[in-house]
Amino acid sequence: MSIATLPAGERDGTLTPALDAAVRLLDGRRIAVLTGAGVSTDSGIPDYRGEGAPRRTPMQFATFLAEERARKRYWAGSHLGWEHFSSVAPNAGHRAIAELEARGVVTGVVTQNVDGLHAQAGSRRIVELHGAMRRVTCLVCGQTFARDDIAQRMARENPWLGYPDAVQTGPDGDVEIEYVDRMVLPYCTVCGGTLKPDVVFFGEFVPATVFSAARSLVAGADALLIAGSSLVVNSGIRLLDQATKRRIPVVIVNRGETRGDRRASLKIEAGTSEVLSSLAARL
Repeated sequence: MSIATLPAGERDGTLTPALDAAVRLLDGRRIAVLTGAGVSTDSGIPDYRGEGAPRRTPMQFATFLAEERARKRYWAGSHLGWEHFSSVAPNAGHRAIAELEARGVVTGVVTQNVDGLHAQAGSRRIVELHGAMRRVTCLVCGQTFARDDIAQRMARENPWLGYPDAVQTGPDGDVEIEYVDRMVLPYCTVCGGTLKPDVVFFGEFVPATVFSAARSLVAGADALLIAGSSLVVNSGIRLLDQATKRRIPVVIVNRGETRGDRRASLKIEAGTSEVLSSLAARL
């Protein structure tokens, strides 16, 4: 495939060469969309891998299972993070993808995000590769709970979490808790087992059924549009592999370098909201 990296630049009422090139590649095709954290930054959710992103210490699944104190630290940070997650709204990029799906241009969206904003925007065929923060699952019996219900229970049992001098938050739920030992963990009301947000931690694999659904979505498309993902996570790069092996057009929209730039038909170095909105107006 040919490579063209074109900055979108400032718009002056006319479409840029990058957008024209994207339309030529995508027009008349059934498009599968893969999104990453960069799609949600305009909604106020930080991108932890983009340029200028803060350093983070992600929770490892093995550590979560093995150490009660680690679970306490994680749940404290996750609880505070949920207060922000549950208040954000879809942005123009999410809405553009939903509009294209409603018109039959986009066949569905595979997302690496756990914020649920594609569904809020109106997208219907969504594969959540890394799960969703709105759900909590018991690791023993598999019972699933609504995150809002767990959050209410945690707030009642840990009122001190609301005091800023008790908790200092960092990126990705990494927190310093002055009173960590008094933290009351949520538990499964069915079997008493350990609860975990229904998201894929570091050290976990994307469930086979979920990745199969993502592969099927890409297999049924004539083009792949990747928006806001640096493609660092292997699940994303494997979907790119699938598209390039089929020799279908691949358009990447992202600020900053991605692992797929050299293999894309077109790379647009720009914000996703602007580009996706412009594509929705032309496709």
